[in-house]
Amino acid sequence: MLELAEVNTYYGKSHVLFDVSFRVKEGEIVALLGRNGVGKTTTLGTIMGLTPPRSGKIIFRDRNIAGQKASQIAMSGIGLVPEERWIFPNLTVHQNLIMGIKPGQFGKEVKGGWTFDRAYELFPVLAARKNQKGEVISGGEKQMLTIARTLMGNPELVLIDEPTEGLAPLIVERVNQVIREINAQGTTVLLVEQKLPVCLGLAHRIYVLSKGQITWTGLPENLEEREDIRKKYLEV
Repeated sequence: MLELAEVNTYYGKSHVLFDVSFRVKEGEIVALLGRNGVGKTTTLGTIMGLTPPRSGKIIFRDRNIAGQKASQIAMSGIGLVPEERWIFPNLTVHQNLIMGIKPGQFGKEVKGGWTFDRAYELFPVLAARKNQKGEVISGGEKQMLTIARTLMGNPELVLIDEPTEGLAPLIVERVNQVIREINAQGTTVLLVEQKLPVCLGLAHRIYVLSKGQITWTGLPENLEEREDIRKKYLEV
């Protein structure tokens, strides 16, 4: 579904991603794991067109989307759940969900797509808060709202950046459960995380990123056995 081939990204003159290559197959949850500041968020931004690569290919559904505008990439079927959440604080929960609907889709039923009823069924806490403004709901509810708003655009692939950051353990488990449910319902997931237990519990495959380079790839059970990799690239 998605393939990055020797992608190099810069911030001005600063080289941030170095020949990054990896694949996400349809139906997978793939985790991009690493410490803070190693380029994980930049990788998602590069895929999404927010920080276009200077070289390399980003193939989505057999088309090279490298260098396209973020709006074009979103319309092609990729959705982003940003770490910062970026909800609209002065809009209600329901109005925030409306903002996630792509141009031309409002009021139209997309076969197999996300509807308000489906979103509220997956996120009952949002149904209870639907008329409250974004600024007054909790951090966990904001994370749920960000995920739900992205789903309202009916992405085939969703990029999720640090979804459990700053959340209480009970809310972390609920977010993890939601990601499993989204995937089980047919959405492919590329998950950025720095928490090893989250990745081990969710991912089908894991890529470890360090200093802008992919340094290891394998199955979760393989990483559990590799104390050397965990100590070198993951543990603080």
